[in-house]
Amino acid sequence: MTTIRVRLTLIYSGLFLLTSVVLLVTVNLLLSQALHTRIARFPMPAPVKPVKPVVPGEAVRGVPERPSPPPLPRLVDDVVGYQWEVTVLTVGILTLVSLAVGWLVAVRILRPVHRITATARRLSLSNLHERIALTGPKDELKELADTFDAMLDRLERSVEGQRRFIANASHELRTPLAVQRAAIEIGLPEDVGEIRDKLLFHNRRTENLIDALLVLAQAEHGLERSGPVALDEVVRLVLAEGGSGHVTVTARTEPFVVDGDPVLLNRLVTNLVDNAVRHNHPGGTVEVTLAHGILTVRNTGPEVPWERFGDLFEPFRRLHTTREQGAGLGLSIVASIAKAHGADVRARPNPGGGLELTVAFAGHRDRSRKTRPVPEVL
Repeated sequence: MTTIRVRLTLIYSGLFLLTSVVLLVTVNLLLSQALHTRIARFPMPAPVKPVKPVVPGEAVRGVPERPSPPPLPRLVDDVVGYQWEVTVLTVGILTLVSLAVGWLVAVRILRPVHRITATARRLSLSNLHERIALTGPKDELKELADTFDAMLDRLERSVEGQRRFIANASHELRTPLAVQRAAIEIGLPEDVGEIRDKLLFHNRRTENLIDALLVLAQAEHGLERSGPVALDEVVRLVLAEGGSGHVTVTARTEPFVVDGDPVLLNRLVTNLVDNAVRHNHPGGTVEVTLAHGILTVRNTGPEVPWERFGDLFEPFRRLHTTREQGAGLGLSIVASIAKAHGADVRARPNPGGGLELTVAFAGHRDRSRKTRPVPEVL
């Protein structure tokens, strides 16, 4: 694949060499023709008789005649041949010079394009405030950079509007549900316990669904705040607060600090552990490991067919449809939070059933740096 820089270099060099060769060849041809024309106008000298050889003992009569000079046409051919040799050497030198100059010119012309490309690669939802701010003459590249900056302005306003909508929706949706739950718990008598429990179950399920959707939307819109977070402390806090029930949970962690949002990272670990506990069987195990920046959650449980692995991280996809299952957003939220933190999420089956979910974070940071406090509630 040929880059634009190489193509521009070849175009500049080709045009320069073409004009140079045409110029030199034309000059040589015209020079050769002019010399032959001028020489043809000169009168040709009379032929010179050959000098008689001197015989020893014979008297020399007169002065011996000088040999005739070489003919002028041969001299013209020598001059034109030398001119062609110089032309070939000059074209070779110009080829190297034109390639070097063409490369430098292409680099200089494409420098603004590289700046635009670097900015586009660096941008994400967490740094939409950055701009190219290209300076220089108002040419096509300046117009392209200004158009890109204007597009970023519109995109930033749109993202900020969506974030405000998420915050407002979080308040407006959670408040009536909380009031509804309180009314059910206080207003309904004890003799309608089955109906009361069913209403409370659906109320909590709706709250969990709304909370999951809001977290998913927040993760997909990038990080509003970022700072060093001790991920090992997050794992220990989640395991200390969560209930394992009929499943044995073991953990092995080492100090690891990642740049991110402590609330979202807490939710990522919570969803992984909750998914491992929920999709398990009585007496099963869950192993949580954090080593070398890789968080691994491995559990026992039912086998997952290979054809269903593509559905694990899709929203509202459930492998089972029991009453205890959630809305199918747990691993979708994990994938979105990991993507917002530049991490990679993978899943593979365990021999005998269950899953192994891994989240590989990008970099390791010094634990001695000041970290952000881990929230104790979600």
